[in-house]
Amino acid sequence: MSLFALTLHEASEKLRRREISSVELTEAVLQRIAATDDRVRAYLTLARDSAMEQAKQADARLASGQPSSPLLGVPLAVKDNFLTQGLRTTCASKILGDFMPPYDATAVAKLRAAGAVIVGKTNLDEFAMGSSAENSAFFPTCNPWNLQRIPGGSSGGSAAAVAADQCIAALGTDTGGSIRQPAACCGVVGLKPTYGRVSRYGIIAFASSMDQVGPMTKDTRDSALLLQALAGHDPADSTSSNHAVADYSAALTGEVKNLRIGVPKEYFVGGMQPEVEKSVREAIRQFEQAGAKIEEISLPHTEYAVAVYYIVATAEASSNLARYDGMRFGHRADAKDLTETYMISRDEGFGSEVKRRIMLGTYVLSAGYYDAYYLKAQRVRRLIKEDFDNAFKRCDVIVTPTAPTTAFKIGEKTSDPLQMYLSDIYTISINLAGLPALSLPCGLDNNNLPIGLQIIGKHFDEATVLRVADSYEQETNWHNQKPKL
Repeated sequence: MSLFALTLHEASEKLRRREISSVELTEAVLQRIAATDDRVRAYLTLARDSAMEQAKQADARLASGQPSSPLLGVPLAVKDNFLTQGLRTTCASKILGDFMPPYDATAVAKLRAAGAVIVGKTNLDEFAMGSSAENSAFFPTCNPWNLQRIPGGSSGGSAAAVAADQCIAALGTDTGGSIRQPAACCGVVGLKPTYGRVSRYGIIAFASSMDQVGPMTKDTRDSALLLQALAGHDPADSTSSNHAVADYSAALTGEVKNLRIGVPKEYFVGGMQPEVEKSVREAIRQFEQAGAKIEEISLPHTEYAVAVYYIVATAEASSNLARYDGMRFGHRADAKDLTETYMISRDEGFGSEVKRRIMLGTYVLSAGYYDAYYLKAQRVRRLIKEDFDNAFKRCDVIVTPTAPTTAFKIGEKTSDPLQMYLSDIYTISINLAGLPALSLPCGLDNNNLPIGLQIIGKHFDEATVLRVADSYEQETNWHNQKPKL
């Protein structure tokens, strides 16, 4: 097996046994990027020199024989909305085209402390606003399974990089499905933890009440290892929780006997791609054969989730993006006065989807419309959360499709924003409720494109979500399927 094809836990074991060096592993990953990224276009910024230096430092730490993190010496990629000190951070936007952060995001600092090697920053939809990685100001990313297809979004670059073996694992962010939907499209594992489980400090904000950091990996065990390194309270993030962190790897027992799995009837409706429903139903039968108890449940306010999300998220985005005014950092237009500087800088710096969401958000927060839109959306958001609270009185996890279809063609939905927004119809509710959820591969469609299975858990019960996902992987081989690049 090529070194770049290793999982995180396999690479970690080989490094610990000194069968390979971090320098060898990192060089193999960088060579893989050089051989494939002209087609996939997963990376916005590569950090070859600093990665090799980090690898040398990791080898020195490994040679010392001291106890170390499983991440020590492992090459990882980071979505380009994480601040990385001294490494360009653009958020795939022209307004931040040359921004060099003065500090690391907490999640990045934790990776560095663990000795991980950061090989580069991955592409995304501008300011994480999109479902296809086509809204990047620089270029679209392609799906390694079919280069004419989207990789999903907004963490499309991270998903594509993991699927193409251009890193051992990656970080993404998820506001309405931006880890799970691209994970489904690219046939990898993507975990959105509970809101507050991982620090958001140093993440370029989109919608602050929903943004969450999470791992994108080649299998569930890798997600457990990466989440272990990321989870925990951070005093720099006022929304960070001090809820106890479980031992996620220890939770991977493979046992689901007598576990109660809820299947929401609202998630199996007309318009779903037939192969998606078939694969997800087969996965549910697999759990039943393993001894789990399957029960149909109802999440009655599901139909309102997309509307609620695109009011709340755009309102928060319009507030968060007000800081990009051409004054303190980022692109500044050459203009005759202050007002014109604001207007032209933002017009030149923001792409069309970001402008659309700022305008929507500003509208729903404006005088005369706040009660009718934003306040009402927040009330319905609470009802959506209560649906999940009630469902979890009857079940331990909920299983659904991750997305209604497999990856669509590049350019297919760019002229119809509403159709694009509906790509996240099965993931949005989970962010509104702040719950943990994971997507993992459960099949291939007739075009040989991956299908995603979503497992949703109770607040701060990532351990059970990971256990259920791992039990499925132990009985199937979908997570080992690779694109042919």
